[in-house]
Amino acid sequence: MNTLKRMAAQIILSTGLLAAATSLHADVWDTATHGYAENDGVRIHYASVGEGPLMVMIHGFPDFWYSWRHQMEGLQDQYQVVAIDQRGYNLSGQPAGDENYDMRLLTSDVAAVIREFGQDSAIIVGHDWGGMVAWNFAFAYPQMVDRLVVMNLPHPHGMIRELSINEEQRANSGYARAFQGGSPSDPNIFFGGPMMPQTLAGWVQDPTARQRYIEAFAQSDFDAMLAYYKRNFPPLPPLAETAPPLSPDVPQLNVPLLVMHGLDDTALHSDGLNNTWDWNDASTTIVAVPDAGHFVQQDAADTVTDTLRWWLGAQ
Repeated sequence: MNTLKRMAAQIILSTGLLAAATSLHADVWDTATHGYAENDGVRIHYASVGEGPLMVMIHGFPDFWYSWRHQMEGLQDQYQVVAIDQRGYNLSGQPAGDENYDMRLLTSDVAAVIREFGQDSAIIVGHDWGGMVAWNFAFAYPQMVDRLVVMNLPHPHGMIRELSINEEQRANSGYARAFQGGSPSDPNIFFGGPMMPQTLAGWVQDPTARQRYIEAFAQSDFDAMLAYYKRNFPPLPPLAETAPPLSPDVPQLNVPLLVMHGLDDTALHSDGLNNTWDWNDASTTIVAVPDAGHFVQQDAADTVTDTLRWWLGAQ
């Protein structure tokens, strides 16, 4: 009888340890609900967790919805967090032709996702190209933006200024010029190497996540990825000593705004953040994150999640 009790206790203990281990390693990959929004014949895939006010998260290059896994996990108790695959990536539609990646269409994809959830507006969060889409979504659809969060992508005024007067930023943007003039088949197109799922996922540190990235990129369209640059990245202006006048095509914002920037970013200089507060009439919060690179939402996952929770709660 004692032997049976010990065996039962061991089984219960082993089961408990297994459940704990599974809980430790489970993430939104296993728990998210997936769906699609339709936008003029292009399906936009999304992953959703949680309940509450709608938050739409937009990834950059090279990335997919899973980039936001830490923030989705950390915010799902208060928000319905919806992370999309931008068109061309992973499970979203991949229409042929650079014209199908015009910024007007990228922003309308976000509007389609918000409407898919039966809402008129949402908290918008973007990183890198997702940040550029987030800025432009706020310009084009201000009535659909409750609050705006942009990570490692300066305001368009700041981008153009730094491309004009900052020689370091001009040099750092050389990769974008290569993307604009190149093809995915060029052997050195991706920072001196080939453009393959494995090289695109090379920046991902976690081995489990990296394999998921490789699989996502294997079913993505590399021509579409470069089309973002060919269609939307600003042409390199002449080097100048003074900043150019502000573009009249960029509207003044009036939305609670949080800008976060990993200071070790080697592509986008933090000087681009200067004067962001002048281009928004509502409250503007800028958080610089030392020892984090371009992918700040992963390099400093807890800091980003905690800052989002604090800032959103304070608005």
